[in-house]
This record gives sequence, structure tokens and C-alpha cells, in this order.
Amino acid sequence: MIPLRFIPLPPSSPLLRASSGSRSGAPARSGMRPLRGNREKGTIMTDIITVALSKLDADPMNVRKTYSAEGIEALAANIRADGYRLLQNLVVRKGDKKGRYFVVAGGRRLAALRLLAEAGEIAQDYPVECKEREVEIATEISLAENVMREEMHPVDQYEAFDALAKQGKEIADIAARFGTTETIVRKRLALARVSPILLQQFRDEDMSFAQLSAFTVSDDHERQVTIWNSLASWNRDPHSIRRALTEEMIPATDKRVQFIGGLEAYEEAGGQVQRELFDERNAGYAMDVALVERLVAEKLETAAATVRAEGWKWVECSATAPAGYHAMKRHYPEALPLSEEDQAALDAAQAEYDELAELIESGMADDEAEAKLSDVEKRIDTLNARLEAYSAEALEQAGTFVFLDYYGRLAIERGFVKPGEVEAAGDENEDGEGSPSASGAAKPKAPSISHSAALIEDLTAHKTAALRIELANNPGVALVAVVHAMLLHVAYPYSSEQSALQLSLTHECLDPSMKHAESCKGLSAFNDLAENYGHHLPGSPADLFDWLLDQPQDMVLSLLAFGAAHSVNAVEKKFTDRKKGIEQANQLGRALKVNMPDWFETTGDSYFKHVNRTTIELSVAEARGSEAELSVRAAAKKSEAVAIADRVVAGSGWIPGPVRIAPAEAEQEPERESIAEDEQFPQAAE
Repeated sequence: MIPLRFIPLPPSSPLLRASSGSRSGAPARSGMRPLRGNREKGTIMTDIITVALSKLDADPMNVRKTYSAEGIEALAANIRADGYRLLQNLVVRKGDKKGRYFVVAGGRRLAALRLLAEAGEIAQDYPVECKEREVEIATEISLAENVMREEMHPVDQYEAFDALAKQGKEIADIAARFGTTETIVRKRLALARVSPILLQQFRDEDMSFAQLSAFTVSDDHERQVTIWNSLASWNRDPHSIRRALTEEMIPATDKRVQFIGGLEAYEEAGGQVQRELFDERNAGYAMDVALVERLVAEKLETAAATVRAEGWKWVECSATAPAGYHAMKRHYPEALPLSEEDQAALDAAQAEYDELAELIESGMADDEAEAKLSDVEKRIDTLNARLEAYSAEALEQAGTFVFLDYYGRLAIERGFVKPGEVEAAGDENEDGEGSPSASGAAKPKAPSISHSAALIEDLTAHKTAALRIELANNPGVALVAVVHAMLLHVAYPYSSEQSALQLSLTHECLDPSMKHAESCKGLSAFNDLAENYGHHLPGSPADLFDWLLDQPQDMVLSLLAFGAAHSVNAVEKKFTDRKKGIEQANQLGRALKVNMPDWFETTGDSYFKHVNRTTIELSVAEARGSEAELSVRAAAKKSEAVAIADRVVAGSGWIPGPVRIAPAEAEQEPERESIAEDEQFPQAAE
């Protein structure tokens, strides 16, 4: 910071010519009129005067009443960077008291100067150059300044930022200098990747900003222009542009990249990554397809080596499910009795597991309980593995496939007999049927609280996870939900109503929609439930129907609820044709009496750091009251506001709108949610 009491004016300055008796370098006195325009009748006053900061007041006639704290801080930084000078004079009129002036236009500049004065960077009587106007036209001037302006064109911003970057200025310095964010600066500088021909197309309004942004995924200007010209006008959406540009790249969301440990593992192996700044998740693309394939092959081979040690006739690896393997004849493991010693060990391990789990749930466990529980689980799995085994004949005749399943997980499918080779003995599976294992399985809205489409998808994914586990644990409601979904199709074929259950049976993977899937309580509980049922179902799908006939009705209903729960989908993506199905999910949640705070905790990481300052303040006010909101508003930076909100809201049970189970229509309050624009252009610095 630069301490500054006032800016001295040279003796020759026109601002001092009419100031008899003024000392050289001293600020002119408030109200002095060194320069005057023509004051004849019919001519508007255009005097430039110098007024002490302490003599300036906000004008009640100023049409703009509200300024964001962030905007004022950004403008103060801009003024500081320019030597505490204003690029544009304030417009004032005489105040109610002698020597004071109302600021007709420039309220944000006045607030920024006061902020600098409070910080001790400039004096309280800092001289401010102003234009004086008559009170009769004060409202017109204020309205004209706030309405009659146009935001800077994105390409103009890019060229200006690029020029500063080439002078050696850091992105953080550029952002601070012009009162914007580093993200905005990076996004504008990313336009350097786009062909000048396409930039001109955007200037000429022949393409949208979303289309232009899609081209930043590539640096090849010639290819960009070729693709733009080759795509039909109706097919020039951003998704089609990206897809055409990335045909020879592998996205981070590809199951092969996920399997090897993500782009981080790929980069550690020496791979080059192309990232797109306009992608909110900033996932990126792997440029070296051969390297990705090699890393996948190495990881599959590592798994295959363990399987080969089991003694199979053959073991084959592939990055995708083998074609036609479902129809191959297959051996299944045979049930084996445990020895008395192993059975005793299994009973003891299960008892130890139950005891540890109870201590953990009650909060009475020590720090080592989780590690002990994990060790017990491994012992139980090892002993359970001895309950079944493949026969020597199966090992001699059959083999195993090691591959990636639909979700990019490692799948090991054993016991398959290739056509033309020795058939499985007896009548086992003579119909040739096979089955993969379970592992393959427009109302007006107030512009207050706002959520991006990506955040709404994240939050409603948590909502869906909670609905799934609650439905899985409530067979009665699950039965009604399944019958409701079926009757919508068979009894009302022309109805536009939809069910929250995607019965086909369709199962939506929730992990890609969540920013932190590993922390989702609903998803974790549902995966645990799936693992539990997996231990009870027969190993061979051919035995499943007879097995179900032998089960009590309570077990069958529980499995019905478990199967139906897979189909629940309340994820609200940016583009969806399931609006009514998503709405029906709230009806389902009310029937299940779902208490979402049991499944979702509002924290800085899960929510506050993904929304703007206004939404943070409104959320805290809703959760804890207006006094708590003031503590957030007083934070100088958003990161501080996030930390305060995290601390204040903790334990309140408050959750954001998209993750709530909405009340019935008669109980609903006026809707306050609105989806924010994907990107707001920063306002001019002054």
C-alpha cells in the first residue's frame, strides 16, 4: 500500500488559477470553482471543481441504490493501481448544507474512495475532482450513467488482457487492476487458441460466445476453421464443435482414463493434457491415445496375472466387454462346506464385526476401530471365498475374461467355455444362456439465491442417492412406486405424467454428477447394501428363480425394493426431458418421509464455495437469521465468507433448495431458486 495524504497540484494547474491565497500543492477548498462553463441562460452548468472527500455525500436522487461489497473492493484496487486517481470525475450537485455536495453519478467510486480512506491509504480530506450540475437534472444524469452504457466485448477484453500479459504482467495483477476475477482473465486469454477468422465471425455476430468458447479445446487454427465450415448451420452447437475437435483425444471422463487413476496418473506417466478453461469441471483431454491404451493394458495384465495363478485354461484381457460372451456356456462355482475350524473362525469374525460396528455407530469406538473393522472384513471375505470353488474340470475346460465394465471398473468373469472347445460336463446351462455378474450391472423466479446448472446437478444427485437408499429400506412404498410406474405405461399410454423410477430397468450412475462422490452418505450406504445382497444371491443366474421361490415374502419384497431403488432418478441436468419425473421424486420423498439433512450436510466444500456472495449471505440468513448474515457480509474475501458460513451453518440442519424434498403444492412457499447465467461479463472498472 502507498500512504497518501493528498495529491499536490502544480502552481500552474488551471485548478488553482482562481484560488488566491492557496498554497502550492495544497488541496483546493471545498466548493471552489476554478473553471466555469458558459453560465448564460439556457446553458447547462459544466463546472469542474475540487471537493474534499469528507464533504461528499451519497445523493438520495441517485437511481442506483445498491452496490456489491466485492464490486467496491475491486474498484478500490483499480484506483489504487492507478495512483489513487479516478478515470472519470464524479458528478455532483450542491448539498443541503453549506460546503457539502451530493454525488449524483459515481456512487460506487465514492464508496471505493471511502474504503481507501478508512484503510488509511488516502486522507479523509483527499481532493476529488468533480463536475457540478444543477439539481433539476440530477435524476436524468444518474439514470443516463447507469443505463446508457454497454459492456466491453469479450474479444476486446481478450486483446486488452493479452497485451498486458505480453508486457509480463501476471494474471493476478491484471485481475486486480481491472476489478475482475483471475478465472475471467484466464478465460479471455484462452481465446488466443481460437483462429482470428473465427474471432472475427464472433465480432460480426455470426456465432455465439458459447460456440466460440468450444473452439478453445484445440490450438489448431486451420482445423477449427475447417470444422466450422464443414458443420451444417443446424449442427453448430458447442457440443458438436467439441466432439469434432476432440475426435483424436480421450476425455478425462472416459472410463479408460478413470481406470488408470485419472489424468493425474496419465500425466505422471509423461502424457500431455489439453484443458478447456470454459469447461466448469476443467476435466481436460489426454492427447496421447497410445499411452492411455498402454497404461490400461498394464493394469489389466497385473490383475490377469493373479487370475492366471488360479489355474484357468486361458485368461484374456480387453478394454471393453468381450463380444458375445453372454451367450457362451459357463461353469459356476460349486458350494463347499467349511471345515469346523473355518466355520468357527467365520462365526467369531462376524461377531467381532457386529461388535465393532455397534461401537462405531454409537460413537464409543476408539481411533483404531475403523482399521480393525477393515481387517475383520478382509478375514470374513477370505473365509467366505472358501464356501465355493470351481471344479478341476472347470479349470481345465474354461477360462476367464478380464476387462473394463460399462462404468470403467475392473470386471473379472470366470468359467466361460469358448465355442468349439470341450463343453461343460452334464446338463449345466445347456440352453447356452449366460449372464454377467452383478459387477456389470416456468414460474417467474426472484433473482436472489442462484445456482449454476452444474451445482443443481450435483445437489440433486445427492438427493437421488438419499431417495434410493430410503426406498431400498422401505419395501411397502417401493411396491407402490413400482406399480405406479408400470400403470402409467399400460393404463395411461397417452399420459404425459412420469414416474421418478426409470423402470426398464434403467440405472443411472450418480458418480459423474457429483463433485465429491466419495463423501456422499446415500451412495455409500446403497453400495454397502448391494454388497450385502450380493453375499446372499446364488452364484449362478440359472438358480436365481428357484432360489427366489424358496425365500419368504419379506425377502422377496426387500429385493423388489432394492431393485426398484436402482431406477430412482431425480438428477436435474441442464438439459433433460424428465421434468415431471424429477417433480414426482418429491412426492416419492414425502411418502418415504426422507429427512435430507440425514444424508446431506451443507459445508463450504459441498455448497458455499460453489455459489456467489449474495447466495451465501441469503443462505446463512435463512439458516441462522439476519445477525448471522451480517457476519458473512463483513468478510473481506469470498474465501472468508465461505469459512464463516461453513462454521455458522454447521449443525443447523439447513440444506440448499435443490437437495430438499419439496413440500406438497399446497404447502409450498414462493419459489426463490434461479439458475445463474453460465458466465457474467465483468462490469467496467469505473
